[in-house]
Amino acid sequence: MSTVIHPSAIIEQGAQIGADVQIGPLCHIGAKARIGDRARLVSHVSVLGQTTLGEECIVHPFAALGSPPQDFKYKGGDVSLVVGARNVIREHVTMHLGTEGARAITRVGSGGYFMVGSHVGHDCIVGDNVVFANNATLGGEVTIGDYVIMGGLSAIHQKCRVGRYAFVGGGAPVTGDIIPYGMVDNHGYLAGLNLVGLKRRGFSRDLIHDLRAAYRLIFAAEGAFSERIGDASRLFEHRPEVMEIIDFVKAPAARPLCGPEQG
Repeated sequence: MSTVIHPSAIIEQGAQIGADVQIGPLCHIGAKARIGDRARLVSHVSVLGQTTLGEECIVHPFAALGSPPQDFKYKGGDVSLVVGARNVIREHVTMHLGTEGARAITRVGSGGYFMVGSHVGHDCIVGDNVVFANNATLGGEVTIGDYVIMGGLSAIHQKCRVGRYAFVGGGAPVTGDIIPYGMVDNHGYLAGLNLVGLKRRGFSRDLIHDLRAAYRLIFAAEGAFSERIGDASRLFEHRPEVMEIIDFVKAPAARPLCGPEQG
C-alpha cells in the first residue's frame, strides 16, 4: 500500500505526510501539519495550524483539526494540537489549537472515539481510550483522564478535571471536577461510581466493593469533609485506586468538586 492523495485535495508546501496515508477529496492540509503513517482522511477534512495527527487515525468528512482557538486572547502565537494514534474522528468534530496564554498545546491521547459534532476546546488534555458521544463538548483547559465516557450533548466547563474511568450522562452540564471512577447523572450531579464501566473493564469484585465503601465514606452526610477524607486514606491505603480518588480530591484545582445532589 502506498500514500494516495485525491487530485482535489490541497496539500500546502511544508506539510509532512507519512507512509501509506489516504487523503480523500477536498481535504485541506496546512503547511505546518503532520499526518502520521496509515492515517485516513475520508473527505472534506481540514488539518490546519501546527497540528500532528497520529498514525492510523480515521477522520471523517467535515472534521476540522487545528483551527484557531475560540478565545479572544489568542493572537496567533506558537501553539499546537497533538492528536495521538488510532483515533476515530467522526463527522464535524472540532479540535482546536492551544493558546499562548495557557498551555499553548491541546493534547489528545490515543484510541479514542469522537462521535459526530464533539468538540475539544483549546488547551485541553484528553487521555487514551475515551468515548465522546454526539456533540459532547469541552471548554478550554479541561483535563480528561483515560477511559472517560461522555454522553451526547454533555458539556464540561472550562478548567474542570475529569478523572479516569468516569462517566458523564447525556446532556449533563458539568461545572465541577469529577472524581476518578465517578458517574455524573443527566443533571450534572455525582450519582455514585461508574459500576457498569468498571465491570466491563475487568475490575475485580473486591476492588469495586472497596471503591463503593470509600465513596460512601467520602460523601457521607455526617462529619467534616476533611475528616472523612482522612478516614478513607487510613482505611484504604492499600488500594491505589481509592488513593487515586483521594489524591484527586486533594490536588490544587480551579473548580470545586462535583458532588451529589443535595436534598
